[in-house]
Amino acid sequence: MKFIHTADWHIGKKIHGFQLLKEQREVFEQMLEVAIREEVDAIVVAGDLYDRAVPPSEAVALLNQLFVELNIENRFPILAISGNHDSPTRLETGGPWYQTLNFHLHTKISQSLKPIVIGNTQFFLLPYFEPIDARLYFKDETLVTHELAAKRVVEEMEKQFNSEYNQVLVAHLFVAGSLRTESETEVMVGGLDQVSASIFNAFDYVALGHLHDPNATRHAKLQYSGTLLKFSISEANQQKGFKLIELSDEGELTNQFFPVSPEKELRVLEGFFADLIEPTYYEAQKRDDFIYVQLKDTKMIPDAMNRLREIYPNVLGMERLDRSGLMATMNLTTREKLKTKDPSELFKDYYEEVMGEALSSKQETLLNELLQNLDVTNKGGRN
Repeated sequence: MKFIHTADWHIGKKIHGFQLLKEQREVFEQMLEVAIREEVDAIVVAGDLYDRAVPPSEAVALLNQLFVELNIENRFPILAISGNHDSPTRLETGGPWYQTLNFHLHTKISQSLKPIVIGNTQFFLLPYFEPIDARLYFKDETLVTHELAAKRVVEEMEKQFNSEYNQVLVAHLFVAGSLRTESETEVMVGGLDQVSASIFNAFDYVALGHLHDPNATRHAKLQYSGTLLKFSISEANQQKGFKLIELSDEGELTNQFFPVSPEKELRVLEGFFADLIEPTYYEAQKRDDFIYVQLKDTKMIPDAMNRLREIYPNVLGMERLDRSGLMATMNLTTREKLKTKDPSELFKDYYEEVMGEALSSKQETLLNELLQNLDVTNKGGRN
């Protein structure tokens, strides 16, 4: 059995307002090229096909086309599940028809308990679910955490194991001890969403989605594929891609990572403002990339963001690496001067210093209205 393990496509996602459909198409084509060359037996997509439950029409159109190319044009079996960003109800539409083309898209716990056999392997497709989903399905009020719920689901799966086959689990969840990144938006309090890796010991391989780092876990048989694109600054130094998994009849596992990269990468530029806008520097840069700027300057730079965008059109944002100089400068200002300065002017100065650009006219109007309302409220409270 040879299959591609990928996940977290997040079709339709934007970063800082920039649409990524073109880049998502580019990395998909790189994955498809490998699938064709390696003559894989299946494509596993471990959840988060879309970036949100109600994706925009252009995202739906793109995902449909990607699946057409994989499943209809190239005849690859697809084994996919819904993730926490997806709408199970919307994704399951058409499911019974998909299966006639060996396209299996599971969105319910009940579907996960019946294995799909391809080659020498039983695949169990477990979509993202909450503990309440397990409580309702099993009619068991003790399943109050992801850990307990996942353990119960796996116990039911193990009853379907056939010793003549390998067993692979496809799931979308957070394994305890794994590493998160900023673009994984779902955060639970106290680790209640964590599931122990030991629950899955009976499987020959666990193809995971949910975490965006392909190296999020060190378990050899329990792996995240990571995303095909970088979605946050914390992922800027990660190599994105997918995994090619091979399982022999004896259960021997081979895991090969294939890197992908779009024409526009997400990168961080660090330095002094004067250096970043120096022609000898920026002419050596790939300026159309998605750029996040980390400034070493401590002094205020007027209209910094707009000036950067003249050179780097896809600037995502800007921050200062060290604010100690800024604070030292601010401390030179006496309390008397601060007291005499208009509150709106203080806020505008602060905003420009932090964001690197001035308030827009609309933002300034909203600020003035807010300050007026606060003034009226405060006066009313003193009367």
